[in-house]
Amino acid sequence: MHKVLKTTAISLFSLAIGVGVGSFFSSSAQNEKIFELRTYKATPGNLDNLHARFRNHTTRIFGNHGMKVVGYWSPTSEEERGDTLVYMLEHASQEAADASWRAFIQDPEWAEVAAASNANGEILGGIERKYMVATDYSPMK
Repeated sequence: MHKVLKTTAISLFSLAIGVGVGSFFSSSAQNEKIFELRTYKATPGNLDNLHARFRNHTTRIFGNHGMKVVGYWSPTSEEERGDTLVYMLEHASQEAADASWRAFIQDPEWAEVAAASNANGEILGGIERKYMVATDYSPMK
């Protein structure tokens, strides 16, 4: 009986430690700097229009909402270079990223820019997005 109680106590203690550590890591991860990798596929013939929208408007509007652009890239592969734009944003936290995107989407200037750039049809055919945190050995911490 004593052995069962001891084993149960150790199990409960281990569970409590695990939950506490898990809570610590999940809450600290929410407050960690977040990098957002986005891949945009332009509709046929509209990659230049997509580049122009980013070059002339989007980057500045991102800045208005605390979204820091790390960089923009064009793929070199034959299958993607004619229709794909890749970029990365840096956010102070996941919560900051979510708040920035909400504000960006609701920005009246962005609504005007999007409407004008899509006047002759949608220029964006698809979006992939991935949120990431830097590893402990990353120079991009």
